Amino acid sequence: MDHLWIKPFYIQSAGDFKSPIANSRCPLILSLGRVRMEPRGPPQPIDLEIMKNLRLHLVTWNVGTASPPPDVTGLLQLSSQGPGMDMYVIGLQEVNSKIINFLSDLAFDDPWSIFFMTVFSPLGYIKLSSIRMQGLLLLVFVKHAHIPFIRDIHTHYTRTGLYGYWGNKGGVTIRMSLYGHTICFMNCHLPAHIENAEQRLDDFEKILEMHQFEDENVPDILDHDILFWFGDLNFRIADYGIHFVRESISNSRYNLLWEKDQLNMAKKKEAFLQEFIEGPLQFKPTYKFDLHSDVYDTSGKKRKPAWTDRILWRVKNLSQHPSEDGDLSEGEQTISVTLNNYISHMSYGISDHKPVTGTFGLQIKPLLSTPLVTLNPEGEWNAVQDVLISYSSVSEFPSSTWDWIGLYQVAFRHVNDYVTYAWVKDDEISSSEDVTHVYISADEIPHAGGEFLLCYYSHNMQCIAGISQPFQIQPSRRSAEKELAQENINGIEKPHSPEPYNEF
Repeated sequence: MDHLWIKPFYIQSAGDFKSPIANSRCPLILSLGRVRMEPRGPPQPIDLEIMKNLRLHLVTWNVGTASPPPDVTGLLQLSSQGPGMDMYVIGLQEVNSKIINFLSDLAFDDPWSIFFMTVFSPLGYIKLSSIRMQGLLLLVFVKHAHIPFIRDIHTHYTRTGLYGYWGNKGGVTIRMSLYGHTICFMNCHLPAHIENAEQRLDDFEKILEMHQFEDENVPDILDHDILFWFGDLNFRIADYGIHFVRESISNSRYNLLWEKDQLNMAKKKEAFLQEFIEGPLQFKPTYKFDLHSDVYDTSGKKRKPAWTDRILWRVKNLSQHPSEDGDLSEGEQTISVTLNNYISHMSYGISDHKPVTGTFGLQIKPLLSTPLVTLNPEGEWNAVQDVLISYSSVSEFPSSTWDWIGLYQVAFRHVNDYVTYAWVKDDEISSSEDVTHVYISADEIPHAGGEFLLCYYSHNMQCIAGISQPFQIQPSRRSAEKELAQENINGIEKPHSPEPYNEF
């Protein structure tokens, strides 16, 4: 009897539609005798007694409805020396949300998401999660190696514009468990204008109250081990006139303005802000500039410069249970945050705000030692014969008949960017206590070959539970012959250059 095979549904672009229903076909029994089985040792477990040092780069930028710039190498510190980042978090405000653009972005990825995925995927990062609320966009990218240790990913949003009915202002969050520790990123756009400082505080309090999560261990946003708060917070410099502010900036005497910064003032008075930490404002106020320049507002309004774009963080219970020498006790030192860099980027002029970045070191004592699922390709892979995948899972893994294993190019962008996939139950051919084997039909293997990897997607957890090491798929003879024919054609079309004439 034929079986109907239904696979995960995705749309990558308007011209790339893949039906969720494949043609019916008969089950195929693989001959294991023709597959070269290679014993593979389990991955080395993480030492739970050794702190992991992770590098996080966080960006906040009010892009003023503009399109992405041609280059973000400096913004993302891609050319800097030293170890690369483990995670990038991008928080944007005022992404173009006109009705036509917004409806298009609901069906397909928005231009900014596509732009950053194009930048990051060749470098070994995937888009872990994203959330969009009108002009607010939050993106999280991580290195492949960390994916099996990131779980419980959830998103949330709170509208505060037009008395809570409009999403032009408010906050969006992405929260997760990272090596067993809870971390949350919150991108906000608060009300504008210098006279609305109290409204900004009220809106932020509302966002904190409204952000409730399903996780019973972390129901409230302030229950996370680490909370990053950033965005166009719109706090201004009070009392001082525009000429004093601009002269202080011209002389790089930013400290003269700190005490009148509305956020700094509020942190001294408001209890719910006092646990949030921020680095020193050792850069020019990031608002308001003439477009494509580093000149402050020359329009008739002549807005007073302000540090509207900020990055703060909060570590839960950081001040509790100190030891006699003032340091945290050993039991508390399982996670900490170090700010390495807090700067603005004056060279970007697509909006009247300058982007701000914070580079952090996260010192984490892992609470997870091994991935939930370990998987590997077996034997040589090509498009001539069906191929085999072996996987094993830990005893507490909540497997589902809806789990699937995706085949990805190494530079894949996100979890739905697969080449093909196999259902772990429907495509299973053998199983034991230690290992399960799943096959993928030869018809679905790329003929051109190349470097690929496998990811196990958990339906119950809604995330990738395991990822393989990269491996090669050998090009098929048909692909090789096609490539050779193309080389011959190119050779005919491009005759050899004649030898240069030399009369001496």
